[in-house]
Amino acid sequence: MEASALSTDMWLVLGLMAFTMVMFVWERIRQDVTALLVLVALGLTGLVPVDQLFDGFAGNAVISVIATMILGAGLDRTGLLNRVAVWLLRKSKGYEERLVMLSSAVAGMVSSVMQNPSATALFLPVAARLSTRTGVGLGRLLLPIAVCVVMGGALTMVGSSPLILLNDLLVAANRNLPSGVATLNPLPIFAPMPIGLALLAVALLFFRLFGRRLLGRGNDKGVAPGRTDSYFARTYGIEGEIFELTVTSESPLVGMSIGEAEAQRGAPLMLALKSGNESRLAPPAEQMIWVGSVLGVMGPRETVVDYAQNNLLRLQARLRNFGDLFNPSRAGISEAVIPPTSKLIGKTLEELHLRKQLGISVLAINRGNEVFREDIRGMPLRAGDLLVFHSFWRELGEAAAGRDFVVVTDYPKDEQRPHKLWHAVAVFALALGLALSSGVAVPVALMTGVVGMLLLGVINMDEAYAAVNWKTVFIMASLIPLGWAVDSSGVAAFVAQITLERFGDLPGWALLAVLGALTAGLALAITHVGATVIMVPMAINIAISTGGNPVQFAMVVALSASNNFLTGSNPVLAMVAGPAGYRSLDLIKVGLPLGLLYLTVVVGVSLLLF
Repeated sequence: MEASALSTDMWLVLGLMAFTMVMFVWERIRQDVTALLVLVALGLTGLVPVDQLFDGFAGNAVISVIATMILGAGLDRTGLLNRVAVWLLRKSKGYEERLVMLSSAVAGMVSSVMQNPSATALFLPVAARLSTRTGVGLGRLLLPIAVCVVMGGALTMVGSSPLILLNDLLVAANRNLPSGVATLNPLPIFAPMPIGLALLAVALLFFRLFGRRLLGRGNDKGVAPGRTDSYFARTYGIEGEIFELTVTSESPLVGMSIGEAEAQRGAPLMLALKSGNESRLAPPAEQMIWVGSVLGVMGPRETVVDYAQNNLLRLQARLRNFGDLFNPSRAGISEAVIPPTSKLIGKTLEELHLRKQLGISVLAINRGNEVFREDIRGMPLRAGDLLVFHSFWRELGEAAAGRDFVVVTDYPKDEQRPHKLWHAVAVFALALGLALSSGVAVPVALMTGVVGMLLLGVINMDEAYAAVNWKTVFIMASLIPLGWAVDSSGVAAFVAQITLERFGDLPGWALLAVLGALTAGLALAITHVGATVIMVPMAINIAISTGGNPVQFAMVVALSASNNFLTGSNPVLAMVAGPAGYRSLDLIKVGLPLGLLYLTVVVGVSLLLF
């Protein structure tokens, strides 16, 4: 078909596809807003009937994603992963390679029933605890864990967003199948397991053979953020003791705000303030300092003494006012990474008012290989930034529940329900059992597990709402109709024809490899969800045109959408890069061979399966 023969609808769909790709790469508009714009455009142009336009929000894929997020949060509330950390320590018996292999394998298995970013978020503090107790650097632990999380997502149809989407896209494709082509049926929950097991085994073997050479010994990358003075001093220059400084009537700080005082040259970290009878950790930047106010500061003794003398402050080494506030069992320093789905991205600390809203002081920002401690209030936050906090553990836990940052440091948590562990495990097993039965649809089975956890008190409704990453939900639900339009408008058939003109003479395995590589490249630009929505209809058309198995082609494409081990556009890699101190070169050295192995395994095992 020549370009001149393209219909108006096909041009509109191609334009929306191009717009989506450009905006996802450019990030001038948030990805979820872009997805909503595309959804509205599909409705206004009539490319998708109005009575079907919002079906994505109630689709099986979206409901399954929501359910897996809530189930994961329920398991986390029981302290299951804390027990996993203890088990890993016991089984590894202090051997580094055994610890890396075991923790990565367990992470991969967990990700088979949980969204990849959620599984990564749960394993970050587990890895921190393992690193703290064994001295194994996070650089040796986190990348193998992250890779196995991605690989493990291929074990089941609910392990990753592309596979969850796949069944809906297969059903939708039936509307436009040529006559004589058999109806495409949804795949059972464990349909991709042979591929997933092969991927997980290859990843473990890869790191067993080449991990030490590619990642070094891990001694220089994010070693054990276990709230030790030496770690924070070495990594961020945050060192010293806690002192109390009383403001005298002659002090130039009288009438200043906390923000103005801490902006002074040579000022120590200001972590607490007592005014009158009220003591507060993480005082807001706008809170004023008056005569008699007491500042709780942290820094080297010489620095604090000089600051006190220059500003006419009375120094007290003993904590008479803040002893309770700085009790290590109640408060301390922690690290948290900004995930790609965070609402904090693009905003500055000055705009966020974290001290006022959440009771959290930000002491430093680690971005790539740079650590920023000065003038950080005006820095817009980015995905993958590692923030150093000082706060109460309780406030930290409450703030972390919002999922706008993931706490890497292992810290004392409230609201854990270890007595509900076996309730949660039983309910989770029941949900999986129902999903395996032919009489219960997967989303219904998973939601049965959610209801069971709610009724048994494993998790409450507010915690369930907080567990859902609504940005992910909106992107997925809004882009699903674009996939329908790609198929129904004829764009999928058109692109399939062009592809066959160029690659049609290739054998089946080579054609699958080409499709997998194209999908992986597209996912780098528009996320794995966008690549799946666009490429699956095209793969089905190509399979029909070449006499191949449409389900096989669609499966290879859906799995290839997760084949991104090169950049932070993969949310799993973005979450571990900061805590472990990985550079772009580290990801490329590991990601290139892994990407080739991933594609080879997916194509090879799919040929055996279908």
